[in-house]
Amino acid sequence: MVKAKPSYEELRMHRLEENKKRMEDLNLTQLAKSILSASPKPSTTKQAKMRAQRKLHGLAQVRRSSRIENKPAPVYKERRGQFNGLYASDEARQNAIDRAEELQSSLGDEFPSFMKPMGLPTKFCNDYMPKDTETVMLVDENGEEYPTVFISRRTGLSGGWKAFSLAHDLVDGDALIFQLVEPTTLKVYIVRANEQESD
Repeated sequence: MVKAKPSYEELRMHRLEENKKRMEDLNLTQLAKSILSASPKPSTTKQAKMRAQRKLHGLAQVRRSSRIENKPAPVYKERRGQFNGLYASDEARQNAIDRAEELQSSLGDEFPSFMKPMGLPTKFCNDYMPKDTETVMLVDENGEEYPTVFISRRTGLSGGWKAFSLAHDLVDGDALIFQLVEPTTLKVYIVRANEQESD
């Protein structure tokens, strides 16, 4: 007759019992209790000293790392944000869209393109863009290249897009024309909302 293998739970219970016996043999339970009772309680005098020092210096100061203790606090430069806190008027936005559509029609049909104020249309992405997440190069009107990450499931540009928008001071209302000149290269034309049509 073949003896059945013990179940996982039986093996675990057996192992727990063995460990408990070993702990008792080594007197670990008593040692742990004695260590806990012998550990010092937090000093109330030290805490009182720290409170007194805070009162001397006014409000509690932010604790700085000791490795930067002697260095001055960092100075942050004010940067122009993606929309610079400004929003385009409906008139300026429509003007930019009209001028962008005119520019797009002058590009011809050799390469597919789309115009959209600050974004990518889903249909264009489904028809022409990579089916997986991939690096897509944005090329501005001066020929400068900006690698970005195209995320196909979101039909949008991610890593690198912020650098492109900051480098070109894009603001709300600006219209962009994206022209697919290679499978993963988009030529970008920018029509500013705050620029009037030149006569």
